[in-house]
Amino acid sequence: MTKKMRWKLILVIAAVALGLWKSYPPLDIYNKEGEVTKEGKINLGLDLQGGMHLVLKVDIDKLPDEAKKDATDRALEIIRNRIDQFGVLEPVIQKQGTDRIIVQLPGVTDRERAIDIIGKTAHLEFVLVSDDPEILKKALDGEETPGFVLKPVGKESLLLEEKSSLTGDKLVDASVEFSQQQFGQPYVSLTFDSEGANAFSELTGANVERRLAIVLDGVVQSAPVIRERIPSGRAQITGSFSVEEANDLAIVLRAGALPAPTKIIEERTVGPTLGKDSIRNGLRAIVIGGIAVVAFMALYYLLTGLIADFALCLNLVFISGTLAYFDATLTLPGIAGLLLTIGMAVDANVLIFERIREERNLGKHIQSAISSGYQKAFLTILDSNITTLITALILFQFGTGPIRGFATTLSIGILSSMFTALIVTRLVLDILTKVMGMTKFPMLRLIKKPNINFIGVRKIAYIVSAVVIIGGMVAFVGKGEQNFGIDFTGGTLQQFRFRDPLSLDMARDSLREIDLGDSPIQQFGQNREVIIRTFEDTSDAVITKFREVFKDNPFEVLRIEKVGPAIGKDLKEKALWALFFAMIGICVYISFRFEFRFAIAAIAALLHDVLVSLGAIAISGREISLPIIAALLTIIGYSINDTIVVFDRIREGRRLLKKADFPTVINTSINQTLSRTILTSTTTLIVVLALCFLGGEVINDFAFVLMIGVIVGTYSSVFIASPILADWPGRRRR
Repeated sequence: MTKKMRWKLILVIAAVALGLWKSYPPLDIYNKEGEVTKEGKINLGLDLQGGMHLVLKVDIDKLPDEAKKDATDRALEIIRNRIDQFGVLEPVIQKQGTDRIIVQLPGVTDRERAIDIIGKTAHLEFVLVSDDPEILKKALDGEETPGFVLKPVGKESLLLEEKSSLTGDKLVDASVEFSQQQFGQPYVSLTFDSEGANAFSELTGANVERRLAIVLDGVVQSAPVIRERIPSGRAQITGSFSVEEANDLAIVLRAGALPAPTKIIEERTVGPTLGKDSIRNGLRAIVIGGIAVVAFMALYYLLTGLIADFALCLNLVFISGTLAYFDATLTLPGIAGLLLTIGMAVDANVLIFERIREERNLGKHIQSAISSGYQKAFLTILDSNITTLITALILFQFGTGPIRGFATTLSIGILSSMFTALIVTRLVLDILTKVMGMTKFPMLRLIKKPNINFIGVRKIAYIVSAVVIIGGMVAFVGKGEQNFGIDFTGGTLQQFRFRDPLSLDMARDSLREIDLGDSPIQQFGQNREVIIRTFEDTSDAVITKFREVFKDNPFEVLRIEKVGPAIGKDLKEKALWALFFAMIGICVYISFRFEFRFAIAAIAALLHDVLVSLGAIAISGREISLPIIAALLTIIGYSINDTIVVFDRIREGRRLLKKADFPTVINTSINQTLSRTILTSTTTLIVVLALCFLGGEVINDFAFVLMIGVIVGTYSSVFIASPILADWPGRRRR
């Protein structure tokens, strides 16, 4: 073994050891009782473990100019304090822009309680109640009462002075205590600082026997009678609180009032049950898809196929280790990225093995064939992976949490697959040939020497593509806004799972009672699950009505997604910019590595693939969502990967086949790479089909679009991108 091989072996062993050390165990390990015995090293996204993703808008428009500057920062810190006291492990709280705050709460399942704690302004006021019966009568009769305001408290109405006598800005503590007189009823005890205590003492001393209303965010909590001066600086908020409600109220009061009201403009809540389902379905798809790919490679490439399978296993170790090392988060689209990486990682090895086969057919010695095969495949692997990486990076830049998770996994997978293909498999082949003396690596061959006239049928292909695209676009335009899910139009998506099968008619009737009878409702999962889409935020009303109507058929909330119109508009713009910049980045790179006309041909093929995929989405009745945008960008990456392989062989053919005309060079190049094209498409389709049929309902749309994209991307590299080069203006004259 040479010194260079030794260093490579040490590098690989060290990388594998580091990957195993950082990633084991990747997921939580449970005992028979369902308790976690060892925590997993990889962070799971909210869509896999359950939790909440919120985008809050701080209403700073009504604030004076000198308070607007740091209002969002102060609101962020107050929300952070509330969440810390709420007891959420590893929350994510970030400022976005000038007036938005992103809050992610992993593992939180009590949605209403969390929203109440986060969104409550907590503006506390102490307001005197008027004891003038004439003014109260006027107010009850609807007459104007300047300086006073009528507030409902239970079954009675109180006339409050318009100006508060004391506010909660002097509050230093709020705690839950239990009343001895009211049989242990919980209440909230308030403590003021010295300045606030003096003000409270003067207020109570000057108004003995009057009622003092305690008002929180404009709602009267209680209005006790002042019996005597209270010099201690302590007050009580009483009411029919549960212990949890009293504790939550104390939390928001301790953390302080928000500087301005906040509004939830985006919410994505995933229940833990759906998260567990997603993990189970995703892992099952990975295992089955991975086993199928491993078996296929071993059967087709025999020993070298087993070497590729070994590299594929190391790929998973490197990816999980890298995710754990960088504290990255694995999301449901991230699992999809992992599956896609498995399929695409095989491509580099297929390119290498096919090149080695070609070199052996030229009569070269096995060691020389391996060296030459790697050398010739290197630039193709580099170009195809960099163009896919460009797409992943742009996806990360413009995407939200789950899509960023997909882009992260895909980026790591691309780099890992290049390492395993160019370093690991080369090292194993060198050891087998140079150290162990092997001279043969038999492989099966799908197509021996294809000689198909692809360029000759290009006009038929153009017509077929035009018909498919026009048909798809007619369907797409016909649906209009119905093509877009709530991610882009705004609205609410609610998914429920009932204990017993549900009558869809009863569900529609119950929605009709709350004026939502026209809302789209979808039933699946053995008729136990329903998805309801509404334009407005109706989740509370729907949940309340379902609890009333289906009280004998309990249900759980699997997920709630709420997107405001403004957020939907922003996401739509970001998606379009992501697609635009992905194409620009690819165009620039291909122009640099090849020629400008190659870039135009590649972009034409990309547009072809995107338009066909959009048509398939419309015809199949699916909606464009953020995961589907991720799928479309993945299609761009996959399609360009396939196209680059053919382009690279065309570039080489122009150099070797100097006497042949350009269409002949193109035809020869397509035929030379046909075996690789079919093999890579097959292995990628295996894992995408596993994802489509086994990945679960949540990710089915994503997998469906990927399946269409893989098929169309393979077609366009042969019948669109390459023929455009043959028809490029001026080629025949030159």
